[in-house]
Amino acid sequence: MTLHLLALETSSSICDVALLSCRDGDVRIHTDSNDETGRHAECLLPMIDGLLARAGIARADLDAIAFGQGPGGFTGLRVACGVTQGMAFGLDIPVIPVPSLLAVAQRAAREQGGAAQDPGAWFLVVQDARMGELYLAVYRSPLQDGETVWSTIQEPMLIDSEHVSSWLQSRVQDWGLAGNATLWVAGDALDSYPFLADMQAGAAAVQSAGALRADAVTIARIGLDAWRRGDTHGPEHAVPLYVRDKVAYTLAEQQRGAGGNPRAPAHGVSIAAMTSDHLDAVAAIEARVQQFPWTRRNFADGLAAGYPAWVASENGRVIGFYMAMVAPDVAHLLVIAVDPDHQGRGVGKRLLDHCQELASRQGVDTIVLEVRQSNHAAIGFYEHNGFHAFSERKDYYPAPHGTREHASVMKKTWQLPGNAS
Repeated sequence: MTLHLLALETSSSICDVALLSCRDGDVRIHTDSNDETGRHAECLLPMIDGLLARAGIARADLDAIAFGQGPGGFTGLRVACGVTQGMAFGLDIPVIPVPSLLAVAQRAAREQGGAAQDPGAWFLVVQDARMGELYLAVYRSPLQDGETVWSTIQEPMLIDSEHVSSWLQSRVQDWGLAGNATLWVAGDALDSYPFLADMQAGAAAVQSAGALRADAVTIARIGLDAWRRGDTHGPEHAVPLYVRDKVAYTLAEQQRGAGGNPRAPAHGVSIAAMTSDHLDAVAAIEARVQQFPWTRRNFADGLAAGYPAWVASENGRVIGFYMAMVAPDVAHLLVIAVDPDHQGRGVGKRLLDHCQELASRQGVDTIVLEVRQSNHAAIGFYEHNGFHAFSERKDYYPAPHGTREHASVMKKTWQLPGNAS
């Protein structure tokens, strides 16, 4: 058998190309690489042509194209996918999509050797996604010698770098990661976040496999295994693997209250009843988000009066809260806030949903609240979560220079379980 397989990997700043030629079991690989950020589009095709020329292979001799499909940089991924698809359609050959994080895991196993190459070895791959976030995936190497199919324990996902440790601790039991196992951590995020190599994974040992990136040689080797299994696809499948849906909010979303950049969901956030031990943290958050905040005494009085109050915490730190008053026919959301450093990750929605569940358990199907009419971001947030304005309270809030500001009164009504018509 003779096979010529082209491999492309452009999910990072490195533009990497490999040509794998297999003749009667003899595998030879030619490579070329360019580490000039932002030049993938102009470099990739000339690199391919130069590599083929040095190997004495024509484009028409290619049998398949394997490509790193991401996740990774949007521009780089689109370049590789576009070139792969165009060449595959033109040559009428199949494509082999390879998750770039899987390539990191296989590269780590190859370079570490020893226990990392044992059947069933575990790999946590963490790639820097910028904006304080990571691309993360978990793989297990083939369980038997001679097998080539890796097990995907966790599909590639986006996560805040601060939440990886708590997320990992919450998952290892479900995976059945034994105490005598080693979880190898690999990926370029180890350069930016070295603490990732010191995480806990239940009783299993955690060990660094290095700040690696996917490379075209590994993409080629994974592609060869896939080719031998018959796991190939038509050119239309040359599409990126995106796990970050967006890197900025639209103007319409900003007007509805979205601020900053979209963040990864809040993993490891717990909600618990507010106690007096939380008052200092709650008052500090309130002071950060309000021009005329509730005081610590206000919150203490609310607790003393028996008002339902809850805090959202992460790694033992309070990052949000709400206090409400539940009457026989309506729940009044008195105050709610999320620490600015943790906004945009769904914590506020978690608190609103919790308040709704609390009201529902007491047979109440409506929440009302007041919000400053000038607070367009908050109004947009509430509207996005099902609230609408139905009234106005004049001169309700204190304002600068001794003035007062009107409040919009908003409400949300839902159907209680068992009340369906």
